[in-house]
Amino acid sequence: MSKFLVVGSGAIGSRVARTLVARGDDVVVVSRGGSPVAGATAVATPAQDTTRVTALAQGSSAIFNCVNPAYHRWPRDWPPIAASLLAAATSSGATLVTLSNLYAYGRVDAPMSPDTPLNAEYAKALVRARMWSDALSAHEAGRVRACEVRASDFIGPGAQGVFGLRVIPRLLRAKSARVVGSLDQPHSWSYVDDVAATLVVCAERPEAWGRVWHVPTNEPRTQRQVASDICAAAGVGPARLATTPVTLLRTLGLFNATVRELPATLYQFDLPFVIDDTATRRELALTPTPWAEVISTTVAAYRESPRSSH
Repeated sequence: MSKFLVVGSGAIGSRVARTLVARGDDVVVVSRGGSPVAGATAVATPAQDTTRVTALAQGSSAIFNCVNPAYHRWPRDWPPIAASLLAAATSSGATLVTLSNLYAYGRVDAPMSPDTPLNAEYAKALVRARMWSDALSAHEAGRVRACEVRASDFIGPGAQGVFGLRVIPRLLRAKSARVVGSLDQPHSWSYVDDVAATLVVCAERPEAWGRVWHVPTNEPRTQRQVASDICAAAGVGPARLATTPVTLLRTLGLFNATVRELPATLYQFDLPFVIDDTATRRELALTPTPWAEVISTTVAAYRESPRSSH
């Protein structure tokens, strides 16, 4: 039995914790509110509390960074959180496995692989790029073992993405729904269970350390196709999907800090946004959950409990 520290108890952190608990491991889950995960020890403490997190990390094989600060607060909240977890990993000798996204690549004209240059220049992307740069520097200096797992937009039960609580429940009630960006550009969607599985594998495979890995992800689907797939699986008739005008987003952004941040990242939905997971499939032998299963599981979960995060 090994000990693991999971920091963050959202859709991914809770899945990582449950996976480890099911194996019989000793799991401590840290979150600001101390959210419980069955079979794990829940601790309420901010991730940026370096002293407390370092103490909790002692004896751990790995630390999973599955934290999800408020979207508009990334530049402010991520640096102290990242520094805290890096310090905890350095002190404890635990492998630091960080969940990240594709933002740092910026605008691209081809599928994104771990070798794609980090060319984004806006604040949210820069802070994520700096987090990996700091962790990689520490890894290369021999102070810590670190790797990063990058996913595209989440899909699945509890996923707080564009097809989360704002869209799927409406589609299941045969109502119209709005999303951001183009309805017809190819886009990659990473299934939450595949994200958690990749994190766990990377924590325990020495060949994964010191590198970036992309979550194995199904072939891209447009937003229109995803909505149609959901409606077909639910048997609720054709999807009625529309895009939210940028002018409306800017107006709503005057009153909502999260919406205010969206125009800077709209290129992710106005242009092809496709992940290349070739290295993960080839070197870690991981493959995505079949798309039909992704959709059926997601529909079943939302029908059971539209607000479920599990």
